[in-house]
Amino acid sequence: MTNNAWVLPDQISDVLPRQARMLDSLRRGLLDLYQRHGFELVMPPLVEYTDALLDDADDDLDLRTVKWADAGSGKTLAVRADITPQVARIDAHLLNRSGVARLCYFGSVFHARANGLLTSREPMQIGAEIYGHAGLEADAQIQSLLLASLRFCQVPGLRLDISHARIVRVLLDRAPTLSQNTDAVYRALQGKDTAALRELTAQCDDETGAALLALLDLYGGVEVIERARSVLPNHPDITQALDELAVLASLDTSGVLQFDLADLAGYQYHTGVMFAAYCAGAPNAMARGGRYDHIGERFGRARPATGFSIDLREITELLPNLPATQAISAPWAMDADLRAAIETLRASGEIVIEALAGQAHQEEDFICNRALVLENNSWVVRDI
Repeated sequence: MTNNAWVLPDQISDVLPRQARMLDSLRRGLLDLYQRHGFELVMPPLVEYTDALLDDADDDLDLRTVKWADAGSGKTLAVRADITPQVARIDAHLLNRSGVARLCYFGSVFHARANGLLTSREPMQIGAEIYGHAGLEADAQIQSLLLASLRFCQVPGLRLDISHARIVRVLLDRAPTLSQNTDAVYRALQGKDTAALRELTAQCDDETGAALLALLDLYGGVEVIERARSVLPNHPDITQALDELAVLASLDTSGVLQFDLADLAGYQYHTGVMFAAYCAGAPNAMARGGRYDHIGERFGRARPATGFSIDLREITELLPNLPATQAISAPWAMDADLRAAIETLRASGEIVIEALAGQAHQEEDFICNRALVLENNSWVVRDI
């Protein structure tokens, strides 16, 4: 009988040394970046009761969440599929601050089903959230920090798409005939499915139907905002949403900002500005975020909130391997002087690999370009 104990489930994989080193380097660098911006690190648990992890309005998150009955309490437990709800719980009940809270996090999540054919079911999320400020200033800080994060990661071909959840909500409020088909409308918008959207809006008034169809073509540079003003209804909420997008457009002149008013993934809980980051070579968004002011409601404290999360695992799949780290080879022996020399080198930051008798180095993450050798009764480092 063949032993397949080493085989992993579909779309689940180990992180091997080179990728693990890159992932940890990015993690440490990003957390340092967030600390410099005044964000405090929190570490929620991997497992919680479903009441804390799931939002009744987000069917997609529910489908991606693994659940089971707790043997002790009889309540339903779940492995987190997203860390954002956990951070909202921490802000609402454990910190319970009245002012602004800036929180960041890092950890694995698990999905019962993957988001795409090439994506892992165990993303590694890192992110930042601002709680307690409803103004656009918080969204602007989050946008700037997200761009700084992705530039630190040196992702190729960076593009940040920005949209606004309030625009579609206004249009749907004007179209009661679509109340039973809201999800289908969002799917058609996200898939840019003109035929499906035209069929769904056939019973709408002409202005609303035309506006929903116009969203499919409202993508591109900053000029999209002015085009949207000319083709969308003159409604105060739509005008305010476009004004907010115009302010955010002015914050970065590097050319990476794009606008796509139909990119609405996560619309179930977003309430304002929405971000989606893409890069060359990746079919899926590397990061998503935006404003979700109602996320704390089920914890009894709906605070204004905006933030983002990045899938570091996906990013490391796209980046070239880090070069092997230079190290020093040393013999292994119960020699006091040798051991003292090795500890001195390690204390100074050097990597010292002690060779075992009869075994050649197998590490792919290190290259021994120097050796610790005994000369004139002293241990010294020499180039190889």
